[in-house]
Amino acid sequence: MNKERIFEIIRAPHVTEKTAATEKQLVFKVDPTATKAEIKAAVKTLFEVDVLSVRVVNRKGKQKSFRGRAGKRVNIKLAYIGLSEAIDYEQIMAD
Repeated sequence: MNKERIFEIIRAPHVTEKTAATEKQLVFKVDPTATKAEIKAAVKTLFEVDVLSVRVVNRKGKQKSFRGRAGKRVNIKLAYIGLSEAIDYEQIMAD
C-alpha cells in the first residue's frame, strides 16, 4: 500500500465520552471504500501500535428537514480498532 493511500484511509478520530473511556480501543472515521486490512495497516504505520481487531460500521445519515426543506446528513463509516495493550488516548491523538 502506498503512502498516499494510508493518509486517505483515516479521516478523523471519532471522540465521544464512550470512546474516550476505553483504553484498549480507538475509533476513527474512515474512507467508505477502505477494507479492514487497509485500515489495520494504516493504523499500524501511522500510530505504531499493535492492532488485534478491526470492526467496521457503516452508519447511514439521517433524513432531516430544515425550514420545510428536506435534507440528509452524510453517511459515515466508522472503524473500531482493538489494541493489544492499553494506551493513553490523548497521547495518540496529540502525535
